[in-house]
Amino acid sequence: MELTPIYPLKLRAACKDYIWGGTRLRTEYHQQSDAPKVAESWMLSNHPDGPSTIVNGEEAGTLFPDYLKKAGKQVLGTDCEKFPDFPVLVKLIDAKNKLSIQVHPDDAYARTHGGGFGKTEMWYIVDCEPGASLYYGFDHPISSGEFRERIGNNTLEEVLNRAPVHKGDVFFIEAGTLHAIGAGILLAEIQQSSNLTYRIYDYGRLGNDGKPRPLHIAQALDVTRLSRPARPTHAQGSRETEAGYSRILLASCGVFTVYEMEIREAALCADGKSFHSLVCIGGDAILAKDGRPELSFRKGDSIFVPSGFGDYTVKGDCRVLWTTV
Repeated sequence: MELTPIYPLKLRAACKDYIWGGTRLRTEYHQQSDAPKVAESWMLSNHPDGPSTIVNGEEAGTLFPDYLKKAGKQVLGTDCEKFPDFPVLVKLIDAKNKLSIQVHPDDAYARTHGGGFGKTEMWYIVDCEPGASLYYGFDHPISSGEFRERIGNNTLEEVLNRAPVHKGDVFFIEAGTLHAIGAGILLAEIQQSSNLTYRIYDYGRLGNDGKPRPLHIAQALDVTRLSRPARPTHAQGSRETEAGYSRILLASCGVFTVYEMEIREAALCADGKSFHSLVCIGGDAILAKDGRPELSFRKGDSIFVPSGFGDYTVKGDCRVLWTTV
């Protein structure tokens, strides 16, 4: 059996043209789509609703899920062995207009109602317009009866926790947390590999087909936590400075660990424990191994470094979101 070569993969994102999206992901982050809007770019995705595509090396043109089937789980690392499938999905999201008020289930509910993973996620605010805000849980605990009543009479927004946003803010959205991204926000989302969303309220908007988009009230009533969010809206760690780079832990949980890194030159190692995902949100750089350039990347690029690739360096002037399991 021929072995799959182990090398860093540059990925082309699957793009989504949802009605609330803008154009910045195409014009500023070099995402490729013929649609008038690019609401989301699925930068690292093994999900069947939008898999990434490899664009470099021997596997160019291969869908990321097909690569994983051929390469085997060793490219994911031992920390992924506890998961039945590739566990994470990394997105860039351009919310020109506000998203629906929604919630995601946990793993147990997802397995019973549709299969696959539930969805815990984190948001990193890459950019935002002055005065932008989002909804993040409730501003005080409410009863299930009040929740149901407010959904029915369209007063739900009156009891939601409206959070102003600023560049660098971090929101950890545990499964069951009601939320909605507001207008004028560009963010990175690192999440479980799931596309299960229960839409609660959509402001009376019509979809691309001219009809109201479907709501999922019964499921939302089952899974929504009727309380204030537990986590603060800043990074989990403090910025650490090393020779050639600095980094800050944005969030860590049982599925993913995410750092924001500002790099001039950084020595990294993809050992046997986990793959590395690098999504560039500013600047450009070269990834090298043993002093030899392997891959160049720029703002808007997504790099998957397989587990077991070993020591490598990133050299340039860039900001990346670095995700492992």
